Amino acid sequence: MDASAILSAFIMGVVEGLTEFLPISSTGHLILLGELIGFEGPPGKVFEISIQLGAILAVVVLFWRTLVDLLLNFWRPGPQRFYVTNLLLAFLPAAVIGATLHGTITRLLFDPYVVCAALILGGIAIIAIERWRPNPTIRAVPEIGPLAALLIGFGQALAMIPGTSRSGATIITALLVGVDRRTAAEFSFVLAIPTMLAATAYSLFKARNELDLSGLGQIGVGFAVSFVVALLVVRWLMSVIARIGFTPFGYYRIVLGVVMLAVLLAR
Repeated sequence: MDASAILSAFIMGVVEGLTEFLPISSTGHLILLGELIGFEGPPGKVFEISIQLGAILAVVVLFWRTLVDLLLNFWRPGPQRFYVTNLLLAFLPAAVIGATLHGTITRLLFDPYVVCAALILGGIAIIAIERWRPNPTIRAVPEIGPLAALLIGFGQALAMIPGTSRSGATIITALLVGVDRRTAAEFSFVLAIPTMLAATAYSLFKARNELDLSGLGQIGVGFAVSFVVALLVVRWLMSVIARIGFTPFGYYRIVLGVVMLAVLLAR
């Protein structure tokens, strides 16, 4: 394995870890970065899946106490049951729509120009919603309620369009239904665990005849780097989001989308 391949895997892992849980679209960044550096990972989808799993593991580590509490207590009446019910309801729309339209979306929309457009439009939406969102009335995940959880799930389904951002779509929808910023971020991150695991399992099944474990060096580097960076990013975001809000990420998305569109048109 040459040094350039390892370096490319390192960079892709950093970008996945940085962007997976920020409302700026990890898929969009990876598509654009791959175009710019000409990244070619191992055959099949093993590399992409490995760096996603690294990011998921970071959330599991950070929220392990919450997850254990839910597993031990969801079966009896109480806030844990409401928490799990909300997760299931928010998970359903993306699961159903993803299973139905995954192939069509991948074939038609995984394009750098689509990513640029989604980054810009999503950035505008984030800025507008942060400015005119209702005053928060929901300050804990168990308080979200079935209808609001389902609406957040439909917001998450929009993230199948590359460049939209899964975390961005869920967080912004949560803000619209009256969830405060920190609770919206927590719900988005914990919801990512079943959503991303299901998407990973589905991708593995669809690509089962193409999977190849060659390039273990790239896979290991990408996984480890994605895990460490995502761990730091989620911990940082949970500590500052109530104070800084999501508007800076909206401006970042717009600037990145415009710059990348200019680069693509100039090539």
